[in-house]
Amino acid sequence: MSLDGAIARVVEADLCSGCGGCLLLDSGLALELDSAGFARPARVSPGVAVPDAEARFAASCPGRTVSAQHPTGATRHATMGSVLGAWEAWASDDEIRRAGSSGGTLTALADWLTATGRATRVTGAAPASADARRTVSVTITTRAEALAAASSRYGPVTGDPGSLDPTGAIVGIPCRISAVRALAPGEEAPILLSFFCAGTPSQLATDALASDLGAPGTAAAMRYRGDGWPGRFTVYSADGTTASLSYEESWGEHLGRAVQWRCKICPDGVGESADIVAADLWESDARGYPSFVEREGVSALIARTPRGVALVNEAIAAGVLRATPLEISRLAAVQPLQVDRRETLLGRLLGALVAGGQIPRYRGFGLIGLALPRWRATLRVGRGNYRRRRLA
Repeated sequence: MSLDGAIARVVEADLCSGCGGCLLLDSGLALELDSAGFARPARVSPGVAVPDAEARFAASCPGRTVSAQHPTGATRHATMGSVLGAWEAWASDDEIRRAGSSGGTLTALADWLTATGRATRVTGAAPASADARRTVSVTITTRAEALAAASSRYGPVTGDPGSLDPTGAIVGIPCRISAVRALAPGEEAPILLSFFCAGTPSQLATDALASDLGAPGTAAAMRYRGDGWPGRFTVYSADGTTASLSYEESWGEHLGRAVQWRCKICPDGVGESADIVAADLWESDARGYPSFVEREGVSALIARTPRGVALVNEAIAAGVLRATPLEISRLAAVQPLQVDRRETLLGRLLGALVAGGQIPRYRGFGLIGLALPRWRATLRVGRGNYRRRRLA
């Protein structure tokens, strides 16, 4: 089978996440939005494929397989993944801290990596210049470019996914990072930075939300979060007017309900393949659930590789980050979505299979052991997924 045929099988099975990993295997592929508003690979030119492209695709595409990383010397947390170091952290630069989704740590690291020559460039994501509702890949080499790419983008990313050049760095969703890690293991890979991810919503959800807020056309600027923590979904129209909605409303009532199918059966929303991964270190309310009251941004940083530990420690010593050690159980306590998804994922997968669907192969996540103590919840989500796939 050709590479195009192998990609088509993943897309047709509704297992594509739009990570762009396959673009690293053939120069004739690009990510484009499909009719449902998700990024999907498309053949745009004859291109040049790397040797053994189909075999490398089969071993790296998150719609085919994902492996948990188990670095030597790491502590393994059942839902937060392998940990070599963990910190409560934020950018020491106040502008970067405020612009970022939480503590601005990934933005600060992107700026520092290029400024010091530790990376020749960083591939990230930012609003498209023609319409800020869209999200595109960008190359970061300056502080200004890092700031322009600060804060989360809750939509599909089109454009160049980066490269396997070990002198560069990539900031990306966990599935993109796992694909790169599989294609370039160890320190043969670029520096890999990621973040906790609850899934990629359809671009149509962003467009509808912006329209509901009174901005039906292109947006001069738009942010999903940031400018505070967690920040607000804000659309800036060309005529100078703005409209916004709280993070809790924009994600909980709109965007989060439009997440693509592959994300709903994801084993790794916590970036296990990254060198460094960032997450919101929420405060919790009286019930133990995350509180979204506005405050100064704070990130949890997890180093998953020796390279990640060294980089975080260097950034702290250089004054780029302010940080204190973090018990990983504290992070798990304020990330109930990630915990619940992984503990009941086996049910979601079985429900999809019984309904006649296909699922990727997941290795090393301990899903059976996580599901057994929560077998009632596992059965419940399994039934739900079965019904959804039968109706799809």
